[in-house]
Amino acid sequence: MPFQKTKMAKDNSAFSTIPGSTSESKRPLCSRESKLTVRAERNFEKADRKSRRRQRYVEKDGRCNVQHGNVRETYRYLTDIFTTLVDLKWRVSLLVFIMAYAITWLFFGVIWWFIAYCRGDLDHIEDQTWTPCVNNLNGFVSAFLFSIETETTIGYGHRVITDKCPEGIILLLLQAILGSMVNAFMVGCMFVKISQPNRRAETLVFSSHAVVSLRDDRMCLMFRVGDLRQSHIVEASIRAKLIKSKQTQEGEFIPLNQTDMNVGFETGDDRLFLVSPLIISHEINEHSPFWDISKQQLKKDDFEIVVILEGMVEATGMTCQARSSYLTDEVLWGHRFMSVLSLEDGFYEVDYNTFHQTFEVPTPTCSARDLAEAAARMDAHLYWSIPSHLDETVAEATVKEEVDKERNGSLTNPENESKL
Repeated sequence: MPFQKTKMAKDNSAFSTIPGSTSESKRPLCSRESKLTVRAERNFEKADRKSRRRQRYVEKDGRCNVQHGNVRETYRYLTDIFTTLVDLKWRVSLLVFIMAYAITWLFFGVIWWFIAYCRGDLDHIEDQTWTPCVNNLNGFVSAFLFSIETETTIGYGHRVITDKCPEGIILLLLQAILGSMVNAFMVGCMFVKISQPNRRAETLVFSSHAVVSLRDDRMCLMFRVGDLRQSHIVEASIRAKLIKSKQTQEGEFIPLNQTDMNVGFETGDDRLFLVSPLIISHEINEHSPFWDISKQQLKKDDFEIVVILEGMVEATGMTCQARSSYLTDEVLWGHRFMSVLSLEDGFYEVDYNTFHQTFEVPTPTCSARDLAEAAARMDAHLYWSIPSHLDETVAEATVKEEVDKERNGSLTNPENESKL
C-alpha cells in the first residue's frame, strides 16, 4: 500500500538573534586624558571591527578563538595535574602514557641491578652454592625484565626473589604499591580522555544562518538546532549571547562585551526536547539588544551571536556542550526556515537536506521599536475613533427623544385647554 507524504507543520518562522543596536558612545566630559582615551578607543574599535570581520570569537565548530599569553604562574597547571593531562592533545597524552611506564620500569630496573651488584650476585652467577637476591638475574637487561614482570604482575617464574634479601623484599613492596598508583593514574586519564563527550557535540548541528522575520506579529531572531543521533540529549538547554564591544557613558571601553539574549528562560522554552530539529526564537522587544536595529543598520553593525547548547549524553550521563556563532553577514533579514518534518507511514521523518535552507517572507525593514510605535499609534487611533461613533449615536438618540417629547406635548395641549 503506497504511503503518502504529507507535510506535518508549516515552517515555524526561523528566527535567529540579530545584531544589537549600537548606540553612539558618549565622550567623557572633563579631562584631556579622557579625550585621548576616547580617541585611542575609537581607533581600537575601528581596528577591532575590521578584525572581527575576518575572525570569530567562537568558530562555527565551537572552538573558542582565544589564546592565553604571558601566563607566568604555570605552576597552577601542576596543582591540577590530572586535568592538565586530560586536556593534552592525543599525541602528547600517548607520549606521557608510554614514558610514565617506561621510566618507572627503568628506574626500578636500575635499583634491582644495583642491589645485585652491591651484594655480589653478579660475581657468583655460576656459583650454585650462592643465594642471590633474585634468581637468574645476571645483568642489567634481566634486572629490567624483572622490573617489568614485578610491576605488571606477569610472573613468568624464571626470575624469582629469594627470602635471603630483605632489601629486595622492601623494594618489591614499594614497586607493587607505586606501580598500582601509576596504573590507576594513567589508566584513569586515558579512560576520561576516551569517554569525553566532546565528540558527541559533532552530531549536534546548528543552522548555517540565523534569520529575522515576523512571528505572531512580533519581530523575532531565530536559528535552528538539531541532533543527528538516535540517542538523545537529556535535559537539553539553550543559551545565546551577543558579543560586541561597547563604551560606557563614563568612557570605559569594554572589548567583546557579553550580553545575554532571552531565548525563553522566563517561559521555559530554553529547555528543549531535542528529538527533532527545533527553531529557537529570540523575541526582539524593549529588553532585546536589537530593539533599535533595522535592516539597513544590520548591514553596518558589527557583532557576533554565540549560541550554546548543553545537556547530558543519554548513553554515558556525562555533560555535553555544543557551540556555534553567527556574524553580521550570517543573519538574514526577512527569511524563514524551510520545514524539515514530514509524516510518513507510521512515523515522522526529518529531512536534513533542507535543514539550512531558508526562503524570503514579507518582513518590515524598520526596527522593532518603530514597528511597535506604529502599532501603538494605530491602536490609539482605533481606541479614540470607536468612542466618537458611540457619542454620535447617543447624541442622535437624544435629539430624537427631544423631538418626540415636543410632538407629544403639542398633541396634549388642546385637550387641556378644552377641559379648562
